Amino acid sequence: MSAADDHRTAPVRGSIVACPDGPLLVRGDVPVVDDRGEPVAKHRATVALCRCGASAIKPWCDGSHKAIGFEAP
Repeated sequence: MSAADDHRTAPVRGSIVACPDGPLLVRGDVPVVDDRGEPVAKHRATVALCRCGASAIKPWCDGSHKAIGFEAP
């Protein structure tokens, strides 16, 4: 069973909030997995995930959305 499967079946306490024209803030016990379902280590209780595609440290946000004028629908 992959980490992605564990995420679907195990109860988690946390939240994901879309910042206006910015990253997704992931707070609490929400697993982050890569495209193969492998866990990505989180070193903080709250992390920011890039959704503009321009971050140099994907999947994490590095603030590039501001420089490129990213706008979320």
